[in-house]
Amino acid sequence: MLPVLCFAQGTKVYFSPNGGCRDEVVSQISKARKSIDIAMYDFTSWPIAKELLKAKKSGVVIRIVLDKAQETQASSMRKYLTQKGFELRFHNGPGLMHNKFAIIDGQTLLTGSFNWTISADLKNEENLIVLTDAGVIRDYERRFEYIYRGSSKKGKNLIPARHQKHNESNLYFHSPVRFFR
Repeated sequence: MLPVLCFAQGTKVYFSPNGGCRDEVVSQISKARKSIDIAMYDFTSWPIAKELLKAKKSGVVIRIVLDKAQETQASSMRKYLTQKGFELRFHNGPGLMHNKFAIIDGQTLLTGSFNWTISADLKNEENLIVLTDAGVIRDYERRFEYIYRGSSKKGKNLIPARHQKHNESNLYFHSPVRFFR
């Protein structure tokens, strides 16, 4: 399916239900050659999990951070991915890890409200934005590193709370969202 709207060169937008979001995620994962960094609130999609496995088998380095609720949610892809050799991390900061983004090879960003779930694809009103803007991607890479450092394999924070700095310099992006100018 073609994107519904383009904001700028290299930017595509998809909507669900049934608007091509899941298919675009699968397509972008299939193009990965070096790395995929994922911060995902909810992940229950078999087609996306299977495409990640293909990428992993081809040598792509994949890092995944999920919200702490995914550690025990029955429908989560957590068990499948762990059994297939993925190292998952679970965010344990204050509140939810409500992000939904992936950075592919440091060159493509998938972001928006689209959770990687069956409901998001078939029932919910969701959106997916695919960006190739280097400045925006750098912002998301910095944010991913922050989230990754503050997460753990077993749902317990790797950085004791007394050593974490929760201030605007590490919680928010400071650059403007250039693609909406």
